[in-house]
Amino acid sequence: MITIELSNPPDNLCDYTYNFFWNSDFNPDSLIPHQQGTEYTYREIVDHLKKEDTVQIVGDVAKRLAQGMGASISHLGGSGNTENAGNIIIDGNVAAEAGMGMVAGALYVKGSIGEPMGNIVEVESDMEGYRKFVSITELVCKGLQEKLLLNKLEGNNLLLNDAILRNTLAARCNCEASITVEGNAGNGSGLLMENGMLLIKGDTGMNTAAHLNGGTVYVEGKCEAFAGAYMKNGILLTEDAGSHVGADMKGGTIYSKKKANIDPPAKKGKIGREDIRTIRKLTDAGKFEILRYNKYEAGEEGKYVTIKMRDGSLVRRPVE
Repeated sequence: MITIELSNPPDNLCDYTYNFFWNSDFNPDSLIPHQQGTEYTYREIVDHLKKEDTVQIVGDVAKRLAQGMGASISHLGGSGNTENAGNIIIDGNVAAEAGMGMVAGALYVKGSIGEPMGNIVEVESDMEGYRKFVSITELVCKGLQEKLLLNKLEGNNLLLNDAILRNTLAARCNCEASITVEGNAGNGSGLLMENGMLLIKGDTGMNTAAHLNGGTVYVEGKCEAFAGAYMKNGILLTEDAGSHVGADMKGGTIYSKKKANIDPPAKKGKIGREDIRTIRKLTDAGKFEILRYNKYEAGEEGKYVTIKMRDGSLVRRPVE
């Protein structure tokens, strides 16, 4: 076990993505700030967790703790698959977005934890004085022997009814699991899913079903911008897919009852018999109601330019 004592809370501790932002100059080999008596880098503590060892943090931590924990990140040369991970013990408070995209390991928290959370759920703790959180994906796909405190798990069917807002729900799910949310979900719902069913009985944030590569995401309410971005396979069905739908999608199908504002190369398709069967199976709607849905799929890829508008929004337009 390695222990880090902090005088102030840094962001992105134990982050397998190394604070990945497009065009970021972040250096994984830089020292974690505010350490007291140690000189660990961001990479060193991630490597420690990859060995299934424990990291203890004494003090508060800021946003995005354990982001992508347990994932072999493809843009960093990894396989894109999930791996085992160690545990993180926090003797302090944890800020919002802890466990986004987390697929393995556990968090033990002595203090409070902020919302929205990531892809984690609280279970009965096996460490006195600490709350325990595990990955939702690992819980449903690997049959963890954990007892939920507020939600319900039967086999690999999970019901989340604790009214906690979560980002990246079901991230990288690769099994025939079913996850149902009684309420709203945050950003990145269904991120990188390969299999299974995610049903959200409410609204979702941005990037719903982004990078979807199989499985089904059904949102009974509306999605914020960039739903279905970078989709490769699978189904997104929603009442209102929102704006910038299907940006850079390569495959898969998006169904939206309300007409969506799509981005290239997404195009509107024609509802056929197979689509009718799919929508009926998910919604139990009649044929007349089903025909009100709009279908979107990947069109031919061309050359596009991204233009930043005065209001800060991004618009993709074809290059003539």
